[in-house]
Amino acid sequence: MTGIRLIRPFLVLLAAFAAVQGAANAASKEKIDRRTDRALAEFRDTISGADAVLSKASGVLVFPSVKKAGIGIGGEYGEGALRIGGQSVAYYSTAAASIGFQLGAQERRQMIVFLDPQALEKFRKSQGWEIGVDASVTVVTLDAGGSIDATLLSQPIVAFVFDGRGLMYNLSLEGSKISRIHND
Repeated sequence: MTGIRLIRPFLVLLAAFAAVQGAANAASKEKIDRRTDRALAEFRDTISGADAVLSKASGVLVFPSVKKAGIGIGGEYGEGALRIGGQSVAYYSTAAASIGFQLGAQERRQMIVFLDPQALEKFRKSQGWEIGVDASVTVVTLDAGGSIDATLLSQPIVAFVFDGRGLMYNLSLEGSKISRIHND
């Protein structure tokens, strides 16, 4: 237990460094938008019911590529766009650090769907938003050919994780810190 207490500040520092470094080297808005368009098209093409979910959404935060790697200590990072009414209105990064049983590397697409307008507004006003602290998010993991029944989604915020590549044990969004990039 003492070892975990000693390593925890290191993990927090690692996540903060990744977020700052990622924001400093963030992809261009145009590049993020192209990747976001592809991720949304893939979501619609491969997941039955995706259009119904997206039509119910007040906003959709799309991370076209979140890369995660770890051997005991892990980290992840990705960049994406917040879409409202089909248009990008802001750009964000997601970063997290973790400790525990994990081994491998993974790349995945991740979408956070705001089904409640108040939840979206709270997110947009935040200076940094952490899943599990600032909001509870229901996570749905999907494979190609998966299906969603939009009528069963009653939570204000739902995250969809799809197109996982690679091998990684331990999939959780808990503790992911989402920060705005491209503040112009």
